[in-house]
Amino acid sequence: MPKRRLRKAAFLAVAAVLALVVPGPAAEARTGSPAGRGGPAGPAGPDIPPLTDDQGRTLTLRGWNLADKDHRGDEALADITERSLRDMAAQGFNFARLAVFWDDLEPRPGHYSERYLDKIERVLDWAAKHRIHVVIDAHQDVYGPAFGSHRGIPAWATRTDGLPYRTHPDDWFAEYFEPAVQAAFQHLYEDEDLRRAQARMWQVLAARVAHHPAVYGYDLINEPMGRLLEGESIPDAARRIEATQLTPMYQRMADAIRRVDRRHRLFVEPTPAAGEGVPTGLGRIRDPAVVYAPHFYNAAMEAGRDYDPASGWLPAYEAAVVAYPRAQRVPVVIGEWGPLNSSLPNMARFYEDALTSMSRYASGWASWQWCYGGGYCAVDERGRFRPNKPRTAEPYAGAVAGTVRGASYEAGSSVYRLTYVPARGGVTELSLPPAARGWRVTVNGPVRADTARVRPGERALVRLRPTVRAGGPAEAGVTVTPG
Repeated sequence: MPKRRLRKAAFLAVAAVLALVVPGPAAEARTGSPAGRGGPAGPAGPDIPPLTDDQGRTLTLRGWNLADKDHRGDEALADITERSLRDMAAQGFNFARLAVFWDDLEPRPGHYSERYLDKIERVLDWAAKHRIHVVIDAHQDVYGPAFGSHRGIPAWATRTDGLPYRTHPDDWFAEYFEPAVQAAFQHLYEDEDLRRAQARMWQVLAARVAHHPAVYGYDLINEPMGRLLEGESIPDAARRIEATQLTPMYQRMADAIRRVDRRHRLFVEPTPAAGEGVPTGLGRIRDPAVVYAPHFYNAAMEAGRDYDPASGWLPAYEAAVVAYPRAQRVPVVIGEWGPLNSSLPNMARFYEDALTSMSRYASGWASWQWCYGGGYCAVDERGRFRPNKPRTAEPYAGAVAGTVRGASYEAGSSVYRLTYVPARGGVTELSLPPAARGWRVTVNGPVRADTARVRPGERALVRLRPTVRAGGPAEAGVTVTPG
């Protein structure tokens, strides 16, 4: 079971700042993603490009995080089994963000654990078997194991300047603001030997998995933080840290990875302040395959409270989060999202609003987290979806070979529609989750589907292939309906 992610003490300050933000218009229709819920030319119109695969197809990634924070050393990744990948795929998901820990990979300076690399590769083998794209996430919580039970950056790479640290059992995220933790981040960003060690770690990891068919990309560091200056607000500190420390760090790691892997996508995160609608200060990363990967959390819901549709948080978040990808012309994938308690009265509304919002600007998302139990877990111990989480499993086009003209999903009627101009010889893939009534697939225009009917309770991957038509490009239409 994952560690509770309570952030109330640290980020209510950011939430207060957001009270001054005028929210944008609320969403009314679930449209926008290139192959999920619609909109031509990309998730948020022509300004944000979509993800693509090696065949040039437009991708939509839908899935979950996989993380085992409780086991380390010889027992590392023990909680992640083939069942996790198989069960995710059985519900129609095609994406996993896999948390790995530097402290397990390099327990001593310059000594890399072959056993840990083998374990990572075993998870990737399961993912490939079940047709799941994986982004490998260099995860850290409160820097790493030098600060109690946390995971991430090794103790040998932790420098505190002798400053104090104390635990916050009821609000662990507040530990990021302890002086020793803030000093550790500053040294990671500024000390040349730690810079080299971090880049070398990524080179070792990327060199090992660069040719694995399941790998789609690398998330360079999870939820990076830094040192606040005296009198500095959290939003101001976040933008300064992102501009002056994270941007050069990402460039160093990108350059290091490109010496061993020139193919895979590089996912870069802002600080967690972005989750409360604070525009990022990240600069440009000079690499052709960058993906912006913010997280999507709300301080009140992280503290266990219900969703408040009138708070203005969600439209403020969306308005802020699209600025960077529009300016830099990079795709967006939400690396983490999801409430602590999905059973509260307004959570059905939250899922609908959140999915609608993300569809307008993101090519994909990974919810937190695929595990078997309570809290954030997707499913219970018997593998049944927990309250409202079935809403994440719906029809979508995981890969579109051609130019998307529009797509939409109507949650009330469970009807999915896709319109696109097929690419000659390309194969488009629709992912249909299990449904009580099954699915019917109808097409018109120059394509044919390999499946017209999906039986109740079965998941299907429907392939659409273009047919020969004279007269140049022509639109194809696909409609998926229950029954």
